[in-house]
Amino acid sequence: MSLFTPDQAGTIRSGEEIDLQVLQRYIDQEASSLGRIMDVKQFPSGFSNLTYALTTDTGEYVLRKPPAGVLGKSAHDMGREYKVLQKLYPIFSKVPQPISLCDDVSVLGVPFYLMTRLTGVILRAHHAKQNLSPTLLQHLSEALVDHLVLIHQLNIHETGLIELGKPEGYVHRQVEGWTQRYAQSETEKIKAMTDVSEWIKHHQPVSSHVTFLHNDFKYDNVVVDVNEPTRIVGILDWEMATVGDPLMDVGATLAYWCESTDDPLARMFNLSWLPGNLSRQQFIERYAAQTGFNMASLPFYYVFGLFKNAVVAQQIYARWKKGYSQDPRFGQLIEVVKSLAARAQKAIETQHI
Repeated sequence: MSLFTPDQAGTIRSGEEIDLQVLQRYIDQEASSLGRIMDVKQFPSGFSNLTYALTTDTGEYVLRKPPAGVLGKSAHDMGREYKVLQKLYPIFSKVPQPISLCDDVSVLGVPFYLMTRLTGVILRAHHAKQNLSPTLLQHLSEALVDHLVLIHQLNIHETGLIELGKPEGYVHRQVEGWTQRYAQSETEKIKAMTDVSEWIKHHQPVSSHVTFLHNDFKYDNVVVDVNEPTRIVGILDWEMATVGDPLMDVGATLAYWCESTDDPLARMFNLSWLPGNLSRQQFIERYAAQTGFNMASLPFYYVFGLFKNAVVAQQIYARWKKGYSQDPRFGQLIEVVKSLAARAQKAIETQHI
């Protein structure tokens, strides 16, 4: 008997319903292979794009669309995310097959796309209650590192992935863009965020490598086999994928990666702090051993990753504060912003990850 059950969708949240008659008309015209809609449910987790499970008379599919009141539209570009999947699907077996993109907002009010569903388990924070064995988590955390390496080893030129980004000046554009996003979504003055913002502006390293990036690589964007949970069968949420400095990807992942001594608030959101997981330092060492990359400047990328996560939380909190969402989780995110800013400040002071 498996320790886990596949991820299940549930009741659609208030204000995030879909007009099924309109959607069916679209499917009939543009994606008829999907057949007739039998049921639509919503995946409950996630803080960014909205994800729905569609059951039809031909199988199970997924619909992705942006939330209402979006701040920072580049992070919710359905057309771009769809294009990423189109390029990845023929060369990388761990992504769902894209089926149809709709950029006509008269259909559902926002652009959306349809794709196949990858069946499996996404290990989220609530699984911490299942007493997962240290051996399982060691192997799984090692597999996460190995899959990040695989992504970074994709040939961006032969595959056409180079078309998805402009690597020259990537780090500078990211710093500039995310500091601007924070300014646009700020709801109260948080000194630590201001200080970190200034630090990353003045401590940008020179990039030495260019690879394809996932840009949001973490436990809850990975699908594992139900019966063999150390085997990764899928990687999701490519909305921020691009081409650039791979250490930006490593820093982003480490910013999610918690250890048992970290802030309890941070540990609420993932499993990486449980016994058996690689430490952040072990993560770095395993990645460096496989890539040969120089990791000396990694503290900058880690600090930037923490800052970026804080900005994402701030954007969602700002949207909630303006009444665009009734999800009670979003009202707590201002504390997450403060926690992440404090971790970034500590990393700056200690130059330790």
